[in-house]
Amino acid sequence: MADSNKDFFERLAGVETDNAAVEAVYREEEATVEAQLVRAQADDAPPAEIEPSVIGAQQADDLLGDEFEDAEGHLTIDVYQNLENITIESTIAGVGPDDIDIAITPESVAIKGKRERKEKVKKGDYLHQECFWGKFSRSIILPQEIDPDRAHASLKDGVLKIVLPKNHRDRTKKVKVRLD
Repeated sequence: MADSNKDFFERLAGVETDNAAVEAVYREEEATVEAQLVRAQADDAPPAEIEPSVIGAQQADDLLGDEFEDAEGHLTIDVYQNLENITIESTIAGVGPDDIDIAITPESVAIKGKRERKEKVKKGDYLHQECFWGKFSRSIILPQEIDPDRAHASLKDGVLKIVLPKNHRDRTKKVKVRLD
């Protein structure tokens, strides 16, 4: 993909957001690991399994508090094109076709859905949580106008694929004149 298209979609996706909260957790974790190393050296004993954890959804929940319990998850996507179509793909394992709503206009696509856990787990019982459960959505502004009437979507092996046929305004259509 051309750099300009990549930049367009990164800006569109909000990749340039402020990650200050996540960076603060990494700095705090780094300081904790350093403190454990210093204590272990002072005690003249090997450090006990000092291993940074992955920042996951549970840590993000702890950072953000309960005020975001009803927040929607952000659907990750790949967008690519060929001469005829723009294609959007997203991994949405655990979601059935009836749990997905796709709205397509000539300029944009909006995907909404909900992934529900089959088994209820108490918040305090998680040791680590990265999977997102609940409502999710994503809106994509397209770089070129498409024909919503010819668009189609499929779900296979947990991957949602939306194919959007491009409108080619630069193509000319010859019309034969009839004699009335």
